[in-house]
Amino acid sequence: MKFVKDLKRTDYCGQVSQTLVGQKVVVMGWVDTRRDHGSLVFIDLRDREGIVQVVLDPNKAETGCAKDLRGEYVLAVEGIVRARPDGMVNTKLKTGAVEIEAVRAEILNVAATPPFQVNDENVNEMLRLKFRYLDLRSPRLQQHLMTRHKVAQHVRRFLSENGFVEVETPILYKSTPEGARDYLVPSRVNPGHFYALPQSPQTLKQLLMISGYDRYFQLARCFRDEDLRADRQPEFSQIDIEMSFIDVEDIVSMNEKMLRSIWKEFRGVDIGEVPRMTFQEAMDRYGSDKPDTRFGLEIKDLSALVASSGFKVFDDVIARNGIVRGIPVPKGGAFSRGQFDKLTEIAKKAGAKGLVWIKSEADGTYSSPISKFFAPEKLEALVKAVGGDKGDAALIVADDYEPACNTLGTLRLHLGRELKLIDTTKDKFLWVVDFPLLEYSPDDKRWVARHHPFTSPTDEFFDDLVANKESSFGKMLAKAYDLVCNGYEIGGGSIRIYRNEIQQAIFRVLGLSEEETQLKFGFFLEALKYGTPPHGGIAWGMDRLVMILCGTEAIREVIAFPKTAKATDLMAEAPSTVNYDQLNEVGIKLTAAAEKFIADSKK
Repeated sequence: MKFVKDLKRTDYCGQVSQTLVGQKVVVMGWVDTRRDHGSLVFIDLRDREGIVQVVLDPNKAETGCAKDLRGEYVLAVEGIVRARPDGMVNTKLKTGAVEIEAVRAEILNVAATPPFQVNDENVNEMLRLKFRYLDLRSPRLQQHLMTRHKVAQHVRRFLSENGFVEVETPILYKSTPEGARDYLVPSRVNPGHFYALPQSPQTLKQLLMISGYDRYFQLARCFRDEDLRADRQPEFSQIDIEMSFIDVEDIVSMNEKMLRSIWKEFRGVDIGEVPRMTFQEAMDRYGSDKPDTRFGLEIKDLSALVASSGFKVFDDVIARNGIVRGIPVPKGGAFSRGQFDKLTEIAKKAGAKGLVWIKSEADGTYSSPISKFFAPEKLEALVKAVGGDKGDAALIVADDYEPACNTLGTLRLHLGRELKLIDTTKDKFLWVVDFPLLEYSPDDKRWVARHHPFTSPTDEFFDDLVANKESSFGKMLAKAYDLVCNGYEIGGGSIRIYRNEIQQAIFRVLGLSEEETQLKFGFFLEALKYGTPPHGGIAWGMDRLVMILCGTEAIREVIAFPKTAKATDLMAEAPSTVNYDQLNEVGIKLTAAAEKFIADSKK
């Protein structure tokens, strides 16, 4: 094999340009397409940098392999770069003004007929995931992963230049529950004991602040055993940041600086200052703590307008201190009953018990399932109150605060996409601040942390927390902040608790006994005794960040080897069973339910 051994590649296919005209080059890659013109064979040769056209003479010994070439064959070519003839320039390729006249060529390896063309984006996703190594050859995914690499390099450079130290933290660690289920790893040398894969390096990065490293970062791998969505995976990467001797403004300022740097580098735009909005305002106006502010359809409060209306659904909700709120539907007056039924189904899936709609008909009248309870003038007033006009419609939800907000937020996003109201040419950013510190879980019948148990309350609640004053729990605010872009949370963090007595008070509020606290967090509480500085941090979702920069809505598009929505790897067929000897070594016995699942999966 003369190529590779003696003749080394001089250029990537996608980087052959007019500056190389007349020069001899060696390129190597995969055959993308082959066009046989009899006396000459034209191929598009592809590598990670792009495609270049190669011209081969099948009648010459040195290039006679041209007649054997097929798609995805691996080929090496030595040739002369020449300008394409007039009228033959391909403006769709960055190498389209040149081609390589092959002097010699060699097939380095053959390829079976692939199950799909690597540049075909209309292939079933399950098939593409099964043959991920072929899909990764596509220009689309190669561009995405190259962008991911460049973002990682940019972030590392930015943080290093701003005094941060990159520190790797353990993957095998202690189970310290943070909201989702842990992935557990049994210990063979300590039977009956388990490591957990980290949901985040939360306690570890705080320990680094106690250790005096002052500014830490890591592109950290994290693992959460939870249900998946298009923008979520069981294992993911985050840009993990922690700083000492700071407060909220310091974190926000540093991260805005990095955000501006990223968008300038990868989008070529100056995003300016990022506005802020409290959690309460975000929920009131958008029904979400990560609102997409690229379009309107803001939520309006209708409670005063429908009070004492005689319509039992509204009256009962208001009587129990619930809310009646709505959003407009531009041109919704033309919607059919079927379209409103579909919106009702969306509302129910979001947690609502039902949905009220009012629409302005073409003849100027108003129709609604609640028409018999409200005069036409009141129906018109309700449409106008949500921001609608003639020809529009209103969607109204009556429920307790959170389910009503969540439902209207879901409907708002659905309408924004369906009615093409979202300005996708712009990115809109927002800091959401002043989150509740705690929320009550009716299922568990106890208070739980809104973010995680290491988040500091605002200063005015310290005393109430230590005194275990339950009447204040629902009012407590956290020094927490989320960075939102286009309706995605791309970063979230908080100022941490750095005083031992406050941390122990939080654990008591969360219902942890002294024994549980020592078992799960004893090492951390011990560390807090030895001079802990005020500190805080943030974690950016690396995958979501790159997803937005690449203009895709599926996080799998920016991860080399992603999982499906069922947390499976179709390519490697993981997770998989292991033999009983391996299980016995780590002291694990399968339950009857697990044995049945395995048996059923083999049928």
